[in-house]
Amino acid sequence: MSQIFLNELEAILGKNYVLTSEGDTTPYLTDWRKRYTGKALAVLLPSNTQEVAAIVKACAKANIAIVPQGGHTGFCGGATPDASGKQVVLNLKRMNQVREIDASNQTISMEAGCILQAVQERAASEGFLFPLSLGAEGSCMIGGNLATNAGGTNVLRYGNTRDLCLGLEVVTAQGEIWNGLKGLRKDNTGYDLRDLFIGSEGTLGIITAAVMKLYPLPISQWTTLVATQDIASTIALLNLFQKRATSLLTGFEMMTQESLALNEKHFPQMRNPLQNNPPFTVLIELSDHESEEHVRQLLESILEEAFEGGMMSDAVIATNLSQANSFWHMREHITLAQAAEGANLKHDITVPLSALESFIQETDHLIRAQYPGVRIINFGHLGDGNLHYNIAPPEGVDAQAFNLAYEKPVHELVYGQVERCGGSISAEHGVGQLKLEGLRAHKGAVAHDLMKTLKRALDPQNILNPHKVVSI
Repeated sequence: MSQIFLNELEAILGKNYVLTSEGDTTPYLTDWRKRYTGKALAVLLPSNTQEVAAIVKACAKANIAIVPQGGHTGFCGGATPDASGKQVVLNLKRMNQVREIDASNQTISMEAGCILQAVQERAASEGFLFPLSLGAEGSCMIGGNLATNAGGTNVLRYGNTRDLCLGLEVVTAQGEIWNGLKGLRKDNTGYDLRDLFIGSEGTLGIITAAVMKLYPLPISQWTTLVATQDIASTIALLNLFQKRATSLLTGFEMMTQESLALNEKHFPQMRNPLQNNPPFTVLIELSDHESEEHVRQLLESILEEAFEGGMMSDAVIATNLSQANSFWHMREHITLAQAAEGANLKHDITVPLSALESFIQETDHLIRAQYPGVRIINFGHLGDGNLHYNIAPPEGVDAQAFNLAYEKPVHELVYGQVERCGGSISAEHGVGQLKLEGLRAHKGAVAHDLMKTLKRALDPQNILNPHKVVSI
C-alpha cells in the first residue's frame, strides 16, 4: 500500500520532490526548539496550489494524515509529525512567489511559502511597508504566520497577522480549492471563512496563498531605550506614550534585568547602554510620515515629561539607523540566548495591562519561593500585554533534568496565575501539541466543544494535522 501511495505522489510532484530517505527527511522532522522529533512516510514539496490539492485528495483516499509545514520555526510543535511514520509532511517552501502588488489598493498577494523578510523587502522596493515583523523573519513563512496568527513587535500599531490579511486561498480537507483572494476591506457576505482558517494551525485547511495589507513607508523613525524601576512605572510610561504619540507609537518592548544579563552572557557585544543596569529596560519606537524633526521633538518632549513624572530614570535615543538596529538586536537576541543556555520552560502569555503588575509580582514570588535559584527570563511586547515569561534552571543545574522534573508544576503555576488574571495561555505562538492537553480547561467546555464541532465538520477524516490544537 505504501509504495503504491508513494508512486501516486511521485506522479503528482515528480520523484525529486517526494523525499523518503532518512538523510533527506531529517531536517523536516524536529521542531525549532528540538523538543519534538517525529517520523514521516514522506516529505512532500509541492510547487503550486493544484499540486497541494492533488496531494490532499490522494491522502484522503488513502486515509493518510498530513502535517502542513512552513519555515518550521514554531515553538509549540505544531508543524512536527508524530512518531508513527505514517504521516506525510507537506512543506510549502517551493511556493514562494509574490503574485501581485496592487499599489492603488495597497495590497500584496503572495504564496504561503514566501519568507517574511523577502516579503518585507519586496514591499519596500515598491515604496510600501509590510509591517509584520518577528525575530524569525529571515526563515519563517507567510503560511505559518497566518496559520498561527503570529504577532511580533509591531502589533501595537498594525495588529496581528489576522489584522493584516484581507483574503486567503485554501485547500480543504477534501482537496478542493477555495479562492478567497479578494483584497477587500469590506465584505459582509455571511461567515468570515478567512478568520476561520487563520490561527487554525493547518487543522481545518491548508493555506496556500494570501492577499495582505500594505502601508506607506514611514519617512521617519526614532528608537529609544528607557530605564524604569518597576512594572507600575513601565505601564505609566506606556500610557503616557499612547496618550501623547497616539498612532505614531509603533513598538513598546519590555526586557528585564535578568533577560538582558543572559543576553550579554552569550552575546557580550550586546551590552545595555543604559547606566546602572536598571530592573526594566523598555525599547520604544515612534514612526511617522512627517519630518524627522517632528518625531524627534515629540519623543524628547514625552521623555522629559516621563522623567519629571518619575516614570523613568534614564534614556538613550538612537542617533542613527545602526544604533537603532543594535537596540532591536538586543531584544531579538534574548530568544537566541535562551536557546544557547539550554532548554527552558516557555510561557507565551497575555495578561490585561490592568493586571500585569500583580501578575508579575505574585508569579515571580511564587516561582522563586518554590524553585529557589531559578532565573525568570521575562520579556515581551508589553504594549499588547504579551509576555514571554520563561523559567531557566539555576546556574549549573542540568536544563533537561530540571525541565523533566518541574515542567508540569511550573506550567500549572504560571497558567493558574494567567487564569486568575483573565489572560491567555497562548498569545502568539499557537497551541500545537505543546498546549493541547490544557486547552479545554483554559477555553471552557462550550468553546472547546465548538472547536471540535468545526474540526469534525471541515475535516471528518481527521487527516489535517491531527492531535494539534484540538483532538477529535
